[in-house]
Amino acid sequence: MMLLPKLREEVCALHAELPKNNLVAWTSGNLSARDPETNRVVIKPSGIKFADLTPENMVVVDIDGKLIEGDYKPSSDTASHCVIYRARPDVNGVVHTHSRYATAFAVLGREIPCVTTAMGDEFGGPIPCGGFALIGGEEIGQLVVDTLKDSHSPSCLLQNHGVFAVGKDAEGAIKAAIMTEDNAAIVWLALQIGAPLTISDEDVAKLHHRYTHVYGQ
Repeated sequence: MMLLPKLREEVCALHAELPKNNLVAWTSGNLSARDPETNRVVIKPSGIKFADLTPENMVVVDIDGKLIEGDYKPSSDTASHCVIYRARPDVNGVVHTHSRYATAFAVLGREIPCVTTAMGDEFGGPIPCGGFALIGGEEIGQLVVDTLKDSHSPSCLLQNHGVFAVGKDAEGAIKAAIMTEDNAAIVWLALQIGAPLTISDEDVAKLHHRYTHVYGQ
């Protein structure tokens, strides 16, 4: 019997949200989830097309990225996902995308300014942009940890690379990635017309508090 069958099913199903929401192209991008009880991580296999993903071909690694179960190599971003999990015990889901509008800000090394109430709600301020690191090691994960350290945002940009989003679970991380791209597109469009109007820090704080403490059921 394969390990973590329910989490494998969840991670597989949520991967479908990435192409569905135009966050990825071909095989780029990935999603992982940590099981809080065992500290094991389920992650996408490297280079497999999204339509071909199944619960069975998901890969299970330990918190240090060592393969535990799977017939395929884990995502090339596995080490970075695991760095984030080790540094952030509150995080149980990590998503990485190269979504177009958000990555356009990333290649300029620019944060996405908080100029919509939706951003105030979800991110509590701008979506920050960290520096540059090459793929394959732990450097990207450490950049994500450092970039999010002093931010309310559940996502950040990395220079010349793309988006990393985190959540208390995998669905929360997916939501943050989707909202990042949606707001990046709004801000980009507004910049074509003129200078977006700002929202005061005080009002952003009120928006974020209401959203995180009052909004919803």
